[in-house]
Amino acid sequence: MLRIANLDGRAVLVGPGSRVFDIATRSGGRFGPGPRHVLEHWAEFRAWSGAAELSGGEPLDPARLRAPVENPRQVFAVGMNYAGHAAEVGAPIPPVPSVFTKYRSCLTGPFCPVELVDGRCDWEVEVVVVIGAYAHRVPAERGWEHVAALTIGQDISERELQTAGASPQFSLGKSFPTFGPLGPWLVAADSLPQRDSLELGCSLNGEPVQHATTADLIFPVPELVARLSATVPLLPGDLIFTGTPSGVGAGRTPPRFLRPGDVVESWVDGIGRMRNVCSAPVVPDSLEPEELELRG
Repeated sequence: MLRIANLDGRAVLVGPGSRVFDIATRSGGRFGPGPRHVLEHWAEFRAWSGAAELSGGEPLDPARLRAPVENPRQVFAVGMNYAGHAAEVGAPIPPVPSVFTKYRSCLTGPFCPVELVDGRCDWEVEVVVVIGAYAHRVPAERGWEHVAALTIGQDISERELQTAGASPQFSLGKSFPTFGPLGPWLVAADSLPQRDSLELGCSLNGEPVQHATTADLIFPVPELVARLSATVPLLPGDLIFTGTPSGVGAGRTPPRFLRPGDVVESWVDGIGRMRNVCSAPVVPDSLEPEELELRG
């Protein structure tokens, strides 16, 4: 199984025993050093990686992992893509994908803190698609050909801003800094034998709160690629958050939302697990300019 991580800004292969191998170094500078360069040359990289000799390496330090794709040009997200989630929040099943965006400044690493904001912050585990080949007006039967890898995402959502006003503010309510944990690495889609039926789940402080399979997606991955690319060209490194299953805090009776100190663990079978601890809101006046840059 091919796994690619972002270790302090450099793309690495994650091999047996969780040992990591710098891709730029191992390939003689052909690929890398950052993950997006690897994705922009995915076909060539995939051929090279299949024959790459992996010996030595260094132990993986999870604390050094950043979001496996830090600077995507486009981040798409799909709402109400599991019937159970639509039902729990009282929404009809959409006839077409309900699409919004998460701004890339919200992306953070798989073990980084989630900085809560005032309001009602909620959890949403998702399988995230990573595009590996330019896609425009692609038919669904060829959708997987344009997908490089899959990873895990958390679509952390502040529900008050999300639903404020006459028109929902999905993109804003889901894009506060650190509201997009991603990782722990990319897994090549063609190395996942059950890529159309992956189990995923989320726990809060050790209590399971979400569990489903991507076989339950209303619009599965190939169809999402087709429908999105019918309007917007998809570029290597672009992300698609494919939707969350039932079990979110807003759908509970009574509703339950994240608090400082809560531990959110997210997992997808065949990919791995993330662990994010929630912290208290940051006072905006205390932020230094460099803290507003894209986070890892």
